[in-house]
Amino acid sequence: MAHHLKDLTIELDEKVGTVAAAAEALGKAGVNIEGICGFVVGGKGVGHVLVEDPAKARQALQSAGARVTGEQDALVLDIEDKPGALGKVTRKIADAGVSLNAVYLATKTRIVIGARDLEKARAATAHEARPTARN
Repeated sequence: MAHHLKDLTIELDEKVGTVAAAAEALGKAGVNIEGICGFVVGGKGVGHVLVEDPAKARQALQSAGARVTGEQDALVLDIEDKPGALGKVTRKIADAGVSLNAVYLATKTRIVIGARDLEKARAATAHEARPTARN
């Protein structure tokens, strides 16, 4: 049975230790971080965390002071670790008329794609990259 991964959008205060506290809380709750990215926008930390159990992750993140502001299904694809690989996949999605709302790297040379029309993005990449067994 395939496991579906979820992309959580989070906000953190921009201060020392907030990322560490969130990561520690996930670990203590037994939630594996399959992928993560983050940046500062307008004085607050904004990030995406890819997890298998979004309810458990949400609870752990909130206990650490993070605000979970979104949750979406994600397309997670294995890609080659070489120049041009990301461009090739995202071009197929763009050519299918799909606008992305998230793209970041995950563990094990995978990319995470968030899009309003995820099924169309999945179809556009069907022959390009392999969906992971957990997607």
